[in-house]
Amino acid sequence: MSNKLKVVVVGAGIVGSSIARVLSMYENFDITLIEKEPDVGWGASKANTSIVHPGHEEDPNVHPLRAELCVKGNQMWRTWAKELEIPVTWQGELMVFTNEDEEKRAREYVKLAQLNNVPGVRIVYEKELRVLEPNIGKEAKGAVWAPTGGLISPFEAVIAVVENAVENGVKLLTETEALGVKVSDGRVKGVETNRGFIEADIVINAAGLYSDKITHSAGVELDFYIRPRKGEYLLFDENIEVKPTRILHTTPTPITKGVYAITTVHGNVLIGPTAEDLPREAKDDVSTTTKGLDYVYQEATKLLKEMPPRSKLIRTFAGLRPEPPGGHWLIKAYGDPWGFVNAAGIRSPGFTSAPAIAEYVVKLISETYDIRLVRKNNWNPYRRDITRVNNRSLSEIDELIRKNPNYGEIVCYCKTVSKAEILEAIDRMIKTGIKTITLDGLKFRTYAGFGMCQGSFCRWRIGKIISEKLGIPYHDVVVKRTRYGIGDIKVLWVEKSR
Repeated sequence: MSNKLKVVVVGAGIVGSSIARVLSMYENFDITLIEKEPDVGWGASKANTSIVHPGHEEDPNVHPLRAELCVKGNQMWRTWAKELEIPVTWQGELMVFTNEDEEKRAREYVKLAQLNNVPGVRIVYEKELRVLEPNIGKEAKGAVWAPTGGLISPFEAVIAVVENAVENGVKLLTETEALGVKVSDGRVKGVETNRGFIEADIVINAAGLYSDKITHSAGVELDFYIRPRKGEYLLFDENIEVKPTRILHTTPTPITKGVYAITTVHGNVLIGPTAEDLPREAKDDVSTTTKGLDYVYQEATKLLKEMPPRSKLIRTFAGLRPEPPGGHWLIKAYGDPWGFVNAAGIRSPGFTSAPAIAEYVVKLISETYDIRLVRKNNWNPYRRDITRVNNRSLSEIDELIRKNPNYGEIVCYCKTVSKAEILEAIDRMIKTGIKTITLDGLKFRTYAGFGMCQGSFCRWRIGKIISEKLGIPYHDVVVKRTRYGIGDIKVLWVEKSR
């Protein structure tokens, strides 16, 4: 098809990248995915609780679209995770209550499950609860059991979706910030960015916390504003005795789904989040507080019979999620201006719903703009994960080393990551279109730096590999957004190299 529509998707979080992937299934579109950060998925998609929600916490009478797409997204992730080799587990979820008032509230979620056709949701009491979760806290009287709940690796999910989208023809532009949508004669003309103007027939706004800014630049929904809601977390080392085998969380409140205690797909215990509404302008405030972290730790005592010792705490962090007015997602294709599409204000359960949101958006585009979608014959749904040394048998590792000796050089001992994995990740980043190879980007792809020492041992080694691979000075290696060498350290390195 020669006259393809030029589409720009703003925001390479899980929603934007999923939309790009689904669009790439069709011959109709020439797709560019832009992201202001150096890498994909560094916004709300990265720092969250990793839950694939069952859908029993969404009221279809209040948020019908959220309810519908959450349940559908839960099912779609089962296929997407297999196709893209994304780490995911399906251990089910327990919404724990500790008294009669909480039990009364919890029962409402069984009713919502029935309305949303979420299978298997029911109340379990103490005896059965302790069979389902041997590590449940002493205060627990019962729980709502939702067997379709799952856990996913959120940062790897975004990376995998983007890699597959690029493989299928999507162009990724990182470090490209959307400054506004250009509209003329009632039609979208493109996007102004910090790197110049990008022509487009259709602009899809999936900019997360900044989706209100993009919306206003298109001249629509001028009363739509995003409020950042902060969630603080505690992350513990893998090496602790008491780990939840199910997804555990306290009974929700009107503001939050509750505090969770989970064992991530990588084996760490994660506790959180808080739910703190911030001023509109605080969209970069990811600071943590003693008060917030103490709160989630205390709340988790309702969930676990034995709390992880604080000596095993390896990281605290906070994530921000976009909270739209009334909690309503803004998913809409506009006739005026023609070609502007919103996927804005996608708060929880946005990650769960992302594949379903993507299908919904593409259908909306087709219907609104009278486009007959033509499916590609050669669209490839599959993406393989990085070849890893960890959890392989000695014979398998020997075979890998015979083919590539770099598998025999372990760079990160905490997570058993080899030099070959670091090099493969660098090659993938370059192929995907990542402009700047960062230490954080490699951490999210290889797990190097995720262990107890949090990169103290391996970070400089990985920096050296990047320096040698790319042929750049060591001090120019980027950690996240800034270079490794700054100030006097940089000067000393330069002087030494002269």
